[in-house]
Amino acid sequence: MGTKLKQTKESFEDTLKELEDILKELENTQTPLEDLVERYKRAQECLAICHKKLDDAEMQIKKLEPDGEEDFSLESE
Repeated sequence: MGTKLKQTKESFEDTLKELEDILKELENTQTPLEDLVERYKRAQECLAICHKKLDDAEMQIKKLEPDGEEDFSLESE
């Protein structure tokens, strides 16, 4: 889609909460289609912001690691 992410002062948690709220709205079958489309667009923006913030945090953590290549995969048991 090629849209640039705006610098946002919103926290990751605030943006994630907004995304969760939008998803609840999208599940509401009484919401007009035009509103659903607008909310979907905003959800995409929120998702992109969250991904960017997570990527930035991961880069900061990698810089703190001695070898800079710490694996962030989760262990499943």
